[in-house]
Amino acid sequence: MSEVWQNIRLGLTTASPLDQANLALGLVGVWLMIRRSLWAFPVGLVAVTVQGVLFYQINFPADAALQIFYFGSFAWGWWHWVRDRGQAPELPVTRLSSRGWAVTMIGASVATVLWALTIGPWMHAAMPWRDAFIAMFSVAAQTLQVRKNIENWALWVVVNLVAVMSYWSAELAFTAFLYAIYLGMAFVGWWDWRRSMQRADSDSRTLAIGR
Repeated sequence: MSEVWQNIRLGLTTASPLDQANLALGLVGVWLMIRRSLWAFPVGLVAVTVQGVLFYQINFPADAALQIFYFGSFAWGWWHWVRDRGQAPELPVTRLSSRGWAVTMIGASVATVLWALTIGPWMHAAMPWRDAFIAMFSVAAQTLQVRKNIENWALWVVVNLVAVMSYWSAELAFTAFLYAIYLGMAFVGWWDWRRSMQRADSDSRTLAIGR
């Protein structure tokens, strides 16, 4: 176990300044998203830009290109959260319809298969199905998050859990440790957004009774 903690300590202390900035921006960005703060979006835009540079530097063109999607989703989400809140203090947290949930799951699953059979072999990925699952379900989770659908946290929990187990089995303790942090934050986000929904429902019922 001491070897695991040594691996984690080395990862934290020997990372490049850009890697450390990426970690800090990622953690701050998720925390702001948990709090449903609009500041999550400018922080997210900077974070995915830094991550894109990192992936480009280590010659991961597909992962670097994926950051373009994330950049666009953060920009759209920022606009969506501001435009569609109307006169309310913030855009409310919502649930997906059964049809929306089915479309999301089917779309992410099909995209996972296509990624694993095309981009995975092209990039000579050691674990193409794992990489494809994490990438495509992260895209789905990100899309739901900027739409402010609470189900995004369920997807992030699954994605981060798969990542923790995968990196741990590959003896990459530091990377597994980072995803374990994100896993814990996903549970916190799920709980916090659920409370926000409950408060909104309670306020709506109180207003209806008052009328």
